[in-house]
Amino acid sequence: MQNKHTVIVLIFIMISTIFPNAFAQPDVSIVLGKTTYSYCEKLFYTIEVSEVTGDPAIIHIRDETGKGSSAIPIQISNLQNPVPSLIPFESEVFPLGTYYIDVEYSGAKNTVEFELLDLGNICIPSWIKQLTYYWVTEQISDVSFSDGIEFLIEKEIIKIPETKRNTGEIETEIPRWVKVNAGWWIEERISDNDFAQALQFLIKVGIIII
Repeated sequence: MQNKHTVIVLIFIMISTIFPNAFAQPDVSIVLGKTTYSYCEKLFYTIEVSEVTGDPAIIHIRDETGKGSSAIPIQISNLQNPVPSLIPFESEVFPLGTYYIDVEYSGAKNTVEFELLDLGNICIPSWIKQLTYYWVTEQISDVSFSDGIEFLIEKEIIKIPETKRNTGEIETEIPRWVKVNAGWWIEERISDNDFAQALQFLIKVGIIII
């Protein structure tokens, strides 16, 4: 019996020597793209693990009041796993302040934090891109698009810097370059600030009246 016990101990020692991480808990960490964000920016972070176990990482994002998201499972297939957000921060959804990202992976846990600040950037809600898409693809007219944008500006859903119309300068249709800019904005090739300049032009020449 003693010899059998000795053999089992020796086997355990050999396994531990050959596979030192076989019984170790994996490490997990989150590397943020940056630690401060503003409205209309998208959260980006990377989940880093010491080994791939086959388990998903479970993410929770919460604010400083403790209010948080539902569990977000992230498939872990590499030691470094980038996680880009598809939805930007918008004021209607995310209040300013400190946010925390909690991760749990194969028994290991970690937390990082970031700040959401109002940096004064022009921020156009992402759902407005649907209206713009209809216009760019000629499903609605210039007039319908202008009326829609005018309404959104009046209701302060779209906020752009105050712009005065040029006296005596009136355009009857939207120039082609504005539609090109709108297409680039839909494709995220230009920023909200850049597209707002096109809207300012439409106000300036009297196509949009606010």
